[in-house]
Amino acid sequence: MRKRLALLAVAALLTLTGCAGAGALGAGGNTLVIAIVANPQMNDAISLSHEFEAVNPGVKLKFVSLPENQARAKITASTATQGGEFDAVMISNYETPQWAANGWLENLQPYIDASAGYDPGDFIPSIRDSLSYQGSMYAVPFYGESSFLAYRKDLFEQAGLTMPEHPTWQQIADFAAKLDNKQAGVAGICLRGKPGWGESLAPFTTVANTFGAQWFDQDWNAKLDTPEFREAANFYVNLVREHGEVGASSAGFSECGTRYGQGQAAMWYDATVMAGTNEDPESSKVVGKSGYVAAPVVKTEASGWLYTWALAIPKVAKNKQDAWKFLQWMTNKEFVQTVGKTYGWNRVPPGCRFSTYRIPEYAEAAKAYAQPTLDGIDAADQRKVMTQPVPYPGIQFVGIPEFQDLGTRVSQELSAAIAGQITVDEAIEQSQEYAQTVGDSYRETK
Repeated sequence: MRKRLALLAVAALLTLTGCAGAGALGAGGNTLVIAIVANPQMNDAISLSHEFEAVNPGVKLKFVSLPENQARAKITASTATQGGEFDAVMISNYETPQWAANGWLENLQPYIDASAGYDPGDFIPSIRDSLSYQGSMYAVPFYGESSFLAYRKDLFEQAGLTMPEHPTWQQIADFAAKLDNKQAGVAGICLRGKPGWGESLAPFTTVANTFGAQWFDQDWNAKLDTPEFREAANFYVNLVREHGEVGASSAGFSECGTRYGQGQAAMWYDATVMAGTNEDPESSKVVGKSGYVAAPVVKTEASGWLYTWALAIPKVAKNKQDAWKFLQWMTNKEFVQTVGKTYGWNRVPPGCRFSTYRIPEYAEAAKAYAQPTLDGIDAADQRKVMTQPVPYPGIQFVGIPEFQDLGTRVSQELSAAIAGQITVDEAIEQSQEYAQTVGDSYRETK
């Protein structure tokens, strides 16, 4: 039943994305085709790729760089159907253990063990373990993250407000109301509202967790219509509608990053990796003006997520040795040094290697957010961020194949509520139906 539903989800992705068939994006000879997410740190890697080609003269790189939602859909469809058009793909700790179990990914452990100086022991354990299956790594991390809150220290000082190191969501809502300045074009807070299981559902699910909600109970009963989930949904939607950014229903990580960096938001709750962009003078007008504190809570000890963008090799890839050379280049210690020296230390991919945090130049550049990032990753544990046990892995996602479709559907309902097209109650009613269908399929196989 689970495999059937997963294949149905892949078929839906193929229909939605119009994904090309096997070989449509491929290239002959020793050209590696890399499917990658178009986030700032990945764009830096693309711009530096000539350095890889210089030391590997027989290998050329071709990148297929897409926005997050599109990249997820295309990579999933290609890998699941063994399309073979990509030699390496960017995936996360959501996909890696599932796809490894399905036999879709190359086991990277033998390559890692044979690569002198790669030092997998330098990876932060929670990040490394999240990319492993049965003791072997099937993807290697490019950057790792939890979630935290950025806030404008100057605006807080002007308003006579003090941000706690461990704020509650009610405190954040109160701050947002006081700092919201529509005349000046400054929103009280920026929160994702863009549909997508990895877009608005990521921050929202952490909010739901700390309110005491869960997607499914231990018997796979859907729990989206419970008082806890309903309270979290109303809180999130109302906060964004009343004190969030303009056009919130279509704002994701990139859009919030632009708004915050241009001084159009007093606070931003999102991935810890945002800090490098906030402090980059080439892209931000608020360099040095931000403080960073732990993800806000309600009923739990912590609420931050655990996530890593990583690189993997599809099982059907034809040029695995050269693909590993590329993965090794993009995820080793030297790459961090190259980025720092070329673009500035705030643009270094964070949250993966302990050695990154021992680089003096990085420690100085990242002093405002390095420790909050590591603290968030360390606290990202289901036992700390949820009030009740759940039958699925994941914090900001439900670690089952069906969540790509289920989460996206629920996010569309949430986005519609943020846009004022439906009520929160209507969104919850429809979302509960979606979730119950998935839960029923798991109960049937127990």
